[in-house]
Amino acid sequence: MEHPLLQSIVEEVLQQLSEKQAPLEQHLIPIAVSARHVHVSEKDLAVLFGASYQLRIKKRLSQPNQFAAEETVTIAGPKGTIERVRVLGPVRKQTQVEVSITDAKKLGLDPPVRQSGHLNGSSPVTIIGPKGSLYLQEGLIIAQSHIHTNPADAKKFGFEDGGFVTVQVDTARPITFERVLVRVSPSYMTEMHIDTDEANTGLIQTGQPGRIIIHRQPKVIQGSPKITDFPEERSNHQVFGGKLLTDHEVQKYVGETIYIKKMSIVTPLARDTARVTGKKIVIIDA
Repeated sequence: MEHPLLQSIVEEVLQQLSEKQAPLEQHLIPIAVSARHVHVSEKDLAVLFGASYQLRIKKRLSQPNQFAAEETVTIAGPKGTIERVRVLGPVRKQTQVEVSITDAKKLGLDPPVRQSGHLNGSSPVTIIGPKGSLYLQEGLIIAQSHIHTNPADAKKFGFEDGGFVTVQVDTARPITFERVLVRVSPSYMTEMHIDTDEANTGLIQTGQPGRIIIHRQPKVIQGSPKITDFPEERSNHQVFGGKLLTDHEVQKYVGETIYIKKMSIVTPLARDTARVTGKKIVIIDA
């Protein structure tokens, strides 16, 4: 007689092999290529362009209420300068400069890869406008590749704000982007943003679709939540008693939450299937 655990593992491996030709779920998302640019605060706008200055709209951007301004500035570092860097509007609370790695090398600076707005410990940079200049102790970053999306699309894709996905782009030079940050807001249109270096590497132009092939959340990487995090669910629940939670077990499970014991093993495909089918896997201490 075959051992039940061994049989489950064999079934899992066979199913993973078959799904290489037929993935569980795929979503396409449009990609926008973002060139170097500057976001300015109202205070710094006055320094660069003069008191009470207002940005003029040159072109509306894909994200609602965002625009490329007529205004440009020069950014400078210890090794060089880059002229005619576009200012984006509207004004923000804090001034921020986003460049590619190639741009950073020309400037002689070493900015970190960061999410927009996360400027603590970022690189210094000098910004020069027609009326004045300013030196930022922090403010220069290389923008982390990211996806803007709204709550409706996030629900459809299975996204969470602050989560990460992997995106594959099929061009003459196929490329895969790992750890693409997801940002969810009612004011966003669903779109992935990359910089010019990333676009050049994969021969990507704005409008090129990317395929979301893996969906991950930091909570899954670190371990599933425990039942103690959900006190309202401590009673009246059924617990999966097996040693190995497989894709097959998830598919046949009735209910939105699968409770498992600490010693149970959850296969990667089981996690993917739970996500796709809208089920939650929760560890209990019992």
